Amino acid sequence: MKDTSRPAPIAWTPAALKYDARADAGPACDRRRSAIGVVFDDSRETRVITPKARTLVFARDDRWAGPLCDGLDKLGWRTVTARSLGAALVALQDLGIEAAVVDLSDDVAGGFATAARLKAAYAPRRLPVLGLGEPSSSGESGPFDLIMRPPVHPAQAALRLESLSRAAVTEEEFELRAQTLAERGKRLEPPVADDGPLQVLTVGEPAPKFLALSHTLRICGAETTGAFTAYTAFDYLHERPFDAVVLWAGELHGEALSIAAGMRRNTRLFHIPTMLYLHQDSAVGPGEVFDRGVTDVATGDTPDEETARRVVALARTYRREAAIRKALDRARSSGLMDAATGLFTRDLFAAHLARLSTAMHARHRSLSVAVLRITEGAEIALMRSEGWLDRAIPQIGSMVGRLVRSEDTVARLAPDVFALAFPAAGQEAARVAAERIAAVIACTAFDAGEGRTPFTVTFDVGVAELEQGEPAARALERAGARAAQRRVG
Repeated sequence: MKDTSRPAPIAWTPAALKYDARADAGPACDRRRSAIGVVFDDSRETRVITPKARTLVFARDDRWAGPLCDGLDKLGWRTVTARSLGAALVALQDLGIEAAVVDLSDDVAGGFATAARLKAAYAPRRLPVLGLGEPSSSGESGPFDLIMRPPVHPAQAALRLESLSRAAVTEEEFELRAQTLAERGKRLEPPVADDGPLQVLTVGEPAPKFLALSHTLRICGAETTGAFTAYTAFDYLHERPFDAVVLWAGELHGEALSIAAGMRRNTRLFHIPTMLYLHQDSAVGPGEVFDRGVTDVATGDTPDEETARRVVALARTYRREAAIRKALDRARSSGLMDAATGLFTRDLFAAHLARLSTAMHARHRSLSVAVLRITEGAEIALMRSEGWLDRAIPQIGSMVGRLVRSEDTVARLAPDVFALAFPAAGQEAARVAAERIAAVIACTAFDAGEGRTPFTVTFDVGVAELEQGEPAARALERAGARAAQRRVG
């Protein structure tokens, strides 16, 4: 008699994967036969899936989930689709899942229960869960981090999954950093979001539809500030804090998209969510909109109440994330940091890196480290001997600390050596981040004394990703060795 008490075993193969020949694939299972998106169901005797999936999709059919999965696969959020809760739980346990999407179209109550089960099974990690269904009029989403009405454009979903996943990692990092400081008698105060009215900047011509949305936002408890031009909008953004920005495209959408793109190029404005309100007859495509950095889109036939709810949800999420980033920054004033740069000291970094690696192994997340060593040369040797390099180190250290994500940890290991820890980041992503930091600093001129040409600083960069069971110190040694190799080469 067949044992149905647990999900059937998963069969692994090294390349593209396919189902057991005995399985009746059916139309819903003919989709995505590549090595990125795979549908599986625990009713089959053998399920073959890819170990590289990032997104778990729970859906009974492919009406809404199918097109979304196809798009997410192409955007790097590789998907695995589960038709049952048992299959979904196996995927969470065995794969490198970072986020989940649950289709609520057929069973809302069951979908809420599924989301709660998935979050509980994922612990101690935080699992971002996106719902596909009708948002409630009250804005309550229960176990879901966000509920979006389908159909959802894949680029839109990818942006939200990226934001939610980063927020989850940042919250985990706060807990770990608080534990590291607590061992040394310092308390890191928990994040507290501002409970005042949400601040929303509306940008665009005073069209009746746009004015109606502003009015609805005020009914929802948000305070709105109007700006009619891009110049005025950026003046406001640089003068006052905002939780969300609503852009009215009107007859011409170019200026609205330029504002969104400009915000994404500014490190201080980068995280503020933007809602683009498209004119009903606008010819701009969703792909172009999301490529320019817009977070969400509403059209002329979208009810004002729904658009306002989505803006408020974006604003609340942003305010929470901002509170977490601010709480992490407070570690700089703990009295335990390097006095010159405000970065982690060598010993504090060693303790935190050990805790971080243990947590990443337990949570099945990747962790990479990087070493940045100031490149030796005749000019640097002269600046060091005259004391100018020592004068520049505080500025260099501050720049390194500000050019990373909030969840990353930066330390000064030696007078001219910096180390970075990148949670939930593979080696390639860490390498890109480390080289970007080095490139920015290489473009900065540092004072060499009156009447002398300022000097510049370059880095030897080494990066390593922690391997399974590897001590964090060993990975850091590998990164340091690679930095030294680059210098010798």
